[in-house]
Amino acid sequence: MINEEIKDAEVRLIGPDGEQLGVVSGKEAQIIAAEHNLDLVKIAPQAKPPVCKVIDYGKYKFELAKRDKEAKKKQKVIDIKEVRLSPNIDEHDFMTKINQGIKFLKNGDKVKVSVRFRGREITHSSIGKDLLNRVKEEMAEFGAVDKDIKLEGRNMAMFITPKKN
Repeated sequence: MINEEIKDAEVRLIGPDGEQLGVVSGKEAQIIAAEHNLDLVKIAPQAKPPVCKVIDYGKYKFELAKRDKEAKKKQKVIDIKEVRLSPNIDEHDFMTKINQGIKFLKNGDKVKVSVRFRGREITHSSIGKDLLNRVKEEMAEFGAVDKDIKLEGRNMAMFITPKKN
């Protein structure tokens, strides 16, 4: 709430330089803000009495947006990358997929390793399970299994999380 929106009888007022001006009436606080050519902004509405500050509202909003932007910049977004295999994959192709998964783990991304069964391949789901166990062994140095092997329809998948360095 700013300026005329503040209808409280008494407010605790903080001046433009940050000094405490004490508890004053709402109208008096608006007069003080007008004398300084600044805005009266309610910064703690839940306090008894509410805390208001005499500041430049546009500058205040800019500072808040800047702070939010900085906080957003510092957070790490973890992506989930997927490596798809088939039950009858060749050795060289398998190693290529493993290297791709290791690259994702080194970049700090989670990796979903999935085996897609087509047609009657689903009857030999043990081949897919062996393949995923082999992937687990190959990537053990770079990541740990987050969610173990699970069969979902025609896909068998597991999630690997990168290890902390």
